[in-house]
Amino acid sequence: MSIATQALDGVYGRSAAGVRARLERAVGADWQQVSEGETDIEGNVKEWMDEFMERGLYRLILATDHYFAGLGMTTSYPEVTVMFRMHDEFMPYHIQVVLAPHSYTTYFGVRG
Repeated sequence: MSIATQALDGVYGRSAAGVRARLERAVGADWQQVSEGETDIEGNVKEWMDEFMERGLYRLILATDHYFAGLGMTTSYPEVTVMFRMHDEFMPYHIQVVLAPHSYTTYFGVRG
């Protein structure tokens, strides 16, 4: 199972490049870091697309404070955390997050 992550900038209507991202997996009552990266020019964290990941509960953490500060803006959400469950070890998943200084929207689905 792999995961494709894409961050989009809802202010300018483009990909959000340079967003620091961290992926964690639930292990018992704790969270274990799986990987970290930064979105590329297309808003993707490409390193995660080909990694095998087990079924389970995960969370994606995006450093939005850093991203919007680079654009000269302040944000209500210094981090955006998206918690999700991967049900099938053989399905490629896709998470898309549209970011704005005072809101965000997420999509989770199977990559086709």
